[in-house]
Amino acid sequence: MSNFFAQLEAGFEASADQLALILSGQNDWTYAALLQQINRAAAQLVAFGVNPGDRVLVQVPKSPENLALYLACLKLGLVYVPLNTGYTAAELDYFVSDAEPVLYVGKQQRSDVVSATLQPRDAQRLLVFSNGEGSEIDAVVSPTVTRSTDDLAAILYTSGTTGRSKGAMLSHGNLASNAHALSKEWGWQPSDVLLNALPIFHVHGLFIASHCALLNATPMIFLEKFDAGDVMARLPDATVMMGVPTFYTRLLDQSELTPASVAHMRVFICGSAPLTEQTFSEWEQRTGHRILERYGMSETIINTSNPLQGERVAGTVGFALPGQQVRVASEDGVVVPAGEVGMIEVAGPNVFQGYWRMPEKTAEEVRPDGFFITGDLGVQAADGRLSIVGRSKDLVISGGYNVYPKEVEVVLDEMPQVAESAVIGVPHPDFGEAVVAVVVPAGDEVTQADVDAALGDQLARFKQPKRVLNVAELPRNTMGKVQKNLLRDQHGDLFAS
Repeated sequence: MSNFFAQLEAGFEASADQLALILSGQNDWTYAALLQQINRAAAQLVAFGVNPGDRVLVQVPKSPENLALYLACLKLGLVYVPLNTGYTAAELDYFVSDAEPVLYVGKQQRSDVVSATLQPRDAQRLLVFSNGEGSEIDAVVSPTVTRSTDDLAAILYTSGTTGRSKGAMLSHGNLASNAHALSKEWGWQPSDVLLNALPIFHVHGLFIASHCALLNATPMIFLEKFDAGDVMARLPDATVMMGVPTFYTRLLDQSELTPASVAHMRVFICGSAPLTEQTFSEWEQRTGHRILERYGMSETIINTSNPLQGERVAGTVGFALPGQQVRVASEDGVVVPAGEVGMIEVAGPNVFQGYWRMPEKTAEEVRPDGFFITGDLGVQAADGRLSIVGRSKDLVISGGYNVYPKEVEVVLDEMPQVAESAVIGVPHPDFGEAVVAVVVPAGDEVTQADVDAALGDQLARFKQPKRVLNVAELPRNTMGKVQKNLLRDQHGDLFAS
């Protein structure tokens, strides 16, 4: 069966008595307990009347029950659509209208779609529907639905350069192929314990970190959020940690971080945003470990990885995973010579099925030979090792989250105090990059408070500018295009300590 959950389920049943989730503030879950919760969630969904292919939109805080709900959706052949809990009601309106879910699961119910709330600490009532149906249903075990490799398992929304988010469609085959490739590439062992402090509305925490542990039926220390002190306290029980660069910079501030404190760790893995050579070097000096950096995105999960055994080079993202192809090409798709800068393109069983209801956009970004145009600029050495040198798009990656400037600029330009704006990302010691708004005021100077007030209900907090800069005019080229590269150069040391 090509349903990815069927592969996971077999491992869960074989390891029923083994720890699955090591939790804070409640009893740990074995794989038998996890299966029981999955079946409860599936029973609730079946009672509601869902059918394979239906979308379920989920916007809830990270919890073990949230993970069970995701796995129940896989089991039933539903399409799981996770959303950042930071999204505002205005942003959520778009996702509901675009995905047309049969069910929205969130903290609060909506009037435009049947809603359910997730009960994070009540094992007997995992879901409560707004119409009252199914809230007391016992967990009757539903069969795992047959799916094909290309059937959708999830839709992940990514911010669009035009301000309209795109839904990247990931299939059961996409998820399974990447989980198996990463498990092999990173040498997953029966004795491994993963420390997962990542959010699970994001590809990193759910489809990369969680899948590695679940596929191998090994334990996962499942923290609801990242806190440097909590992570340091749980590290002695772990062997693998995955995180964004911000995790590592914050852990470096912990005096307890020493070679002895991490001597038992097998590997530290980093992604979702570029890891600076400074952080890479400082981590090695403080711990004796060289961080393993990899490269991926919502549309492709993981494409490349520095080797588990072999040289991990700071500033590079390693080699293509087995079964995948990576090339650096010109705008027309012609491969450039080794050592020259070009567009990174990738192909393989991990590449998504396209953008939800955006065939034109899919055609623009997937070449006829199946290579996906990532939008990242890179250099590939003769031995295949890849380095990312920049982004052709203006994407800002702050704290591991993608922020597309156009989405922020649209809201800024609606402010009566703003004549025009340009949003850029500049280096930040904690977040990797910080969102900065450069504005031309329509009258008096635009303050940080003005921007915070205008954007507070419109955009998630991570998208909002951390600094507002007033200028008389924006730099433009002869074609009238704003030269954001000049702005980034001019303000690159804005957050320098």
